[in-house]
Amino acid sequence: MSDPLHIVLDDTAMTAAGQGNVLASRLIHRAHAESGWYLYAPTCALVEADRARPGTAEHLAALPGITVLDLDLPAALAIAGQGTWAAAHSQYAAQPTADRPDGAVVATTAPKRWHGEPVRILDLNA
Repeated sequence: MSDPLHIVLDDTAMTAAGQGNVLASRLIHRAHAESGWYLYAPTCALVEADRARPGTAEHLAALPGITVLDLDLPAALAIAGQGTWAAAHSQYAAQPTADRPDGAVVATTAPKRWHGEPVRILDLNA
């Protein structure tokens, strides 16, 4: 059995999924169909994606393979001082936890946004 794969969708990946991005669609399918694939949608990124493309939040939240991550107190305290809450919540969600000891990969269509940040990324433009 292979190690589980944890992927956090940032707001750009969520918007891309709503626009038919093939790689984003494949991630969503795998998270639903294959064990060991976990896909997360941080709430702040979900809100920003919905602002960019209305209807995105409702659509993604209804998909069975995606776990929506709430903005709980520890997350709010960690991201409050950041420039954009969408990117900050995605970065926070990708950090190691008890459930994800190796952290998660951030899926994005804006890889330059993450340059110099302490996260692993998956470029959905490739």
